[in-house]
Amino acid sequence: MSRFFKASQSGALVLAFATLAGGTAWADGKYSGVGRPATRAEIHAWDIDVRPDFKGLRPGSGSVDQGQEVWEAKCASCHGSFGESNEVHTPLIGGTTKDDIKTGHVLSLVKGDAPQRSAIMKVATVSTLFDYINRAMPLTSPKSLTNDEVYGLVAYLLNLAEIVPADFVLSDKNIAEAQARMPNRNGMSTDHGMWPGAPASKGGIGNGGKPDVKNTACMSNCKTEVKVASLLPVYAETAHGNLAEQNRAVGPVRGKDTSGKAAAVAAAPAPLSENAAAAKLANDNGCMACHGVANKIVGPGYNEVVAKYKGQADAEAKLVAKVKAGGQGVWGAVPMPPQGHLKDGDIRSLVKWILSGAKAQ
Repeated sequence: MSRFFKASQSGALVLAFATLAGGTAWADGKYSGVGRPATRAEIHAWDIDVRPDFKGLRPGSGSVDQGQEVWEAKCASCHGSFGESNEVHTPLIGGTTKDDIKTGHVLSLVKGDAPQRSAIMKVATVSTLFDYINRAMPLTSPKSLTNDEVYGLVAYLLNLAEIVPADFVLSDKNIAEAQARMPNRNGMSTDHGMWPGAPASKGGIGNGGKPDVKNTACMSNCKTEVKVASLLPVYAETAHGNLAEQNRAVGPVRGKDTSGKAAAVAAAPAPLSENAAAAKLANDNGCMACHGVANKIVGPGYNEVVAKYKGQADAEAKLVAKVKAGGQGVWGAVPMPPQGHLKDGDIRSLVKWILSGAKAQ
């Protein structure tokens, strides 16, 4: 962490503390000469959260068509044109039905037969979509969207899920109408202290701010003991190599490391071919997390790279420089980070392998 970032954090904490404490720290002179009270404009810029009852929502509007334009420009590279996402990101849209919209309960979640859970299946409130997109998206430039762009993006996602029609214009005036059609609006308990305000029986969304410290709302009919029903036999753990190497190179999930057992039961591996060695190099360094051989993931598929540079005498030199330095804009807005940690010889081997068709063997 840089000294500048630490100092920025400290300053932000001082301002936040002064605001929350109502200025008492300054009044009693404990921190004389340190920091200053936050201005109204600073508080306004910082206080951007949107509650499920839509308090905090700022004025604005955006149509489905406007949202689609922003989506294609700033979101589709990671989440797909229709929210189907890719190998890195899980789907945003899918798995809900017209009956779910009527009942407010996603039946496939109740039955447990959904092959994969999309975001729209789980999210209970429109405010969650609005708030997260507003504060965290796009990944490369969070908080850069205007209010109207966020309204448009939310409208586009709701339309993909058939919650609102194609000509719908979402605004702070009608967002409650969209909330009333959310497929999982009745599928989440609000009876806990994280949802302040009056309980549902009195027209609110919370339980008066009393935390459910005994887990009475959600914890019923729970098993007192968990037993593992089945395990992969030890002799089969190494049937397809080290399990730890078969997970994507991003995120916290890693497979069980079976390399020790593999070494004990397997004969010395045969030398790798030139293509196999380059493929291993690409996998080991996370290249395949963003690039498919025949399809785009986050960055272009290697077949697209071959087609773009076909017939260029200096293609290898250009790509070596791009891999080493990183770049942005040639294939979209998502940047490729520089790979300066790789040896020049390894980068050259990777580029030759890509331009030759990225064959596995």
